[in-house]
Amino acid sequence: MLEDAEFWVAIAFVIFVCGLVYVGVPKLITSTLDEKSAAIRNQLDEARRLREEAQAALAEAKRRQREAQREAEDMLKSAREEAAALAAQAEANLTASLQRREVQAHERIAQAEATAIKQLRDQAVDLAIAASAQVLGENQSGPAGDALINAAIQELPRRLQ
Repeated sequence: MLEDAEFWVAIAFVIFVCGLVYVGVPKLITSTLDEKSAAIRNQLDEARRLREEAQAALAEAKRRQREAQREAEDMLKSAREEAAALAAQAEANLTASLQRREVQAHERIAQAEATAIKQLRDQAVDLAIAASAQVLGENQSGPAGDALINAAIQELPRRLQ
């Protein structure tokens, strides 16, 4: 047994392992593994925290998007209502303007009609006076004709009214 090489290799291995235990290698390995597991745990905790923050940020972004969408819809609705109100106001203004122009046109027509009637009366009066003067001048001369002309001239303003 003392001559067997395997025996001496086993003894050397046992001494080597005992030396490692004496030096503290298992504690070093354990502490290193504990540090690694703590680091991994910290990384997992950090990853969970970041994931929660990302989910919170995503929820906030979705909330803001919904608010922006709702605000855009409200603005669009308001713009449509305002456009409809402006169109109604423009239509009302156009109708009022057309009515004013129609009234003005009727007033102009009435004024032109009155002017034309006045001009016709004036011409008729002028023609009547000229014809009367001619008839009276031919038929009536002297003091009787003058009296008749004066009476007709005095009667003229009352008849023209």
